[in-house]
Order: sequence, then structure tokens, then C-alpha cells
Amino acid sequence: MRFIDKLESHLGRFAIPGLVQFVAGLQLLTFVIFMLQPEEARGQYQDFLRLDGARILHGEVWRLLTYIFIPGTMNVIFALFGAMFLMWLGRGLEQAWGAFRLNLYFIGGMLSIAIGSLVFGFDGSGMWLFQTLLLAFAVIYPNEEILLFMIIPVKIKWIAWLDVALMTLSVLSAPVTIIPILFAHFNFLIVFAPGFVRERLRFAKVAERRTRFQEMTSTGAAFFHQCTVCQKTEVDDPTLDFRVSDDGEEVCSVCRKSR
Repeated sequence: MRFIDKLESHLGRFAIPGLVQFVAGLQLLTFVIFMLQPEEARGQYQDFLRLDGARILHGEVWRLLTYIFIPGTMNVIFALFGAMFLMWLGRGLEQAWGAFRLNLYFIGGMLSIAIGSLVFGFDGSGMWLFQTLLLAFAVIYPNEEILLFMIIPVKIKWIAWLDVALMTLSVLSAPVTIIPILFAHFNFLIVFAPGFVRERLRFAKVAERRTRFQEMTSTGAAFFHQCTVCQKTEVDDPTLDFRVSDDGEEVCSVCRKSR
């Protein structure tokens, strides 16, 4: 995170406020253009915009950007509400992270999908990128509610879990899809996976200490804290102060001073 802070201090002035909302607006504009065209011309226009690694290598570099503007549906109601939902996600994430970090997350996701398409030849989709925005929003605001079908209140974390379940089913039914899915969610994994791992390790440490405490209580030699350096407990020295370090190890106040 210190690297990101330094990067923001130098490049933060180049961040685009409201980037996700701007992209959502352009996607809605693309939808309108699609609707105004006959079906045959619509297919040609979509083919002109889509991400195609082979064509990018032949100089059609605009595809690195334009694929995110292709609407995920041709239904007017779904397209309108989809754009509004995307704008809502963008505002929430920008409020939590700031414009620069959201730009970095969004553009990093675009680059990851593009690299995967160039290397493995799959057709990338902007919907994958927007999916990572949903997952990030659900991690930051898990209990935020939306009205499903404008009627049913549903917490955003359950929408995200449903999304994860559908991805899992997709991989199980067609294992080859794991490659595009990993590239499409690389930005999410980079940002959130280390925190998930640290949290799981912390829970494991707490569970281990609780189990040890219960075992010692049953034998009459109860202690809850034990220094991993000198092995002393609060029973051995009640004046000791124990702290858990960044690596999850519990160290007493004496050993901390000697480090």
C-alpha cells in the first residue's frame, strides 16, 4: 500500500473522477447506436468493437478499449438499469478509494483481460470487468441493500455470492473457462486476496489459542497468552504484556524490547 500511496502522490492529478460513470454512459450510448442500426449492421459494429487478440496484434489497437462499451443486453429496460447500477457501483467505490485508486483498479482489470486475450486468444468481455467492480463493492459495503426487481431488498453480498457461485458452476462445467475468469478477476485478487489470507491466518491463530486455553483450563494450568520467543505465559509472569505481531506470532513485552 505504501507503493500505491507514493504512486498516487506523483500521478494522482491525472486520475479521472467519475471514470466508471463515464464508461457506463458510453455503454448506454453504444446501446442506442446498436438499436438504431439494422441487425446485420449491428453485428458488424459489435465485431468492430470487440476484444480480439489476433486482430490487436495486426494493428487494431482500439479494441483494447472499445470492448468495454459493448452492452451486455439488447433489452432497453435491462440496459438502462444496468448502466444505472454500474454508475452506483462506481460512485460507491470512488467514495471508498478515491478517483486514483479506482482508476488503477479499473484500468488494471482492462489490461489483465487484454493480456489474457493476447496470450490465450479468448474474446474478452466488459461484463467481466464490471463483475470485479461488483465484487469489490460487496467486500467494502457487504450489507448495502438494493431493490431486486424494484421490490425485493437484497444485500449486495448475496448478489456477489450468487455471482461467485455462477462462476464456479461455469468452471466446473467447462474447466477451460478458468483461464479467462482468472485474467478477468486478476485486479480483484491482487487487491483483496492478501487481506483474505491474513484474516484466515488470524482466525486460525485465535482458534489455536482458544483451544490451548481450554485444554490448559481442564488440566488446571490455564494460560491464554504465550510468547513464541521465550515461551513464557501470563501465569509465569503476570506483569508481561502480550501483543500479536504482523506475522501472527504472539510476543511478550520483554522480548519485543530486545528485538
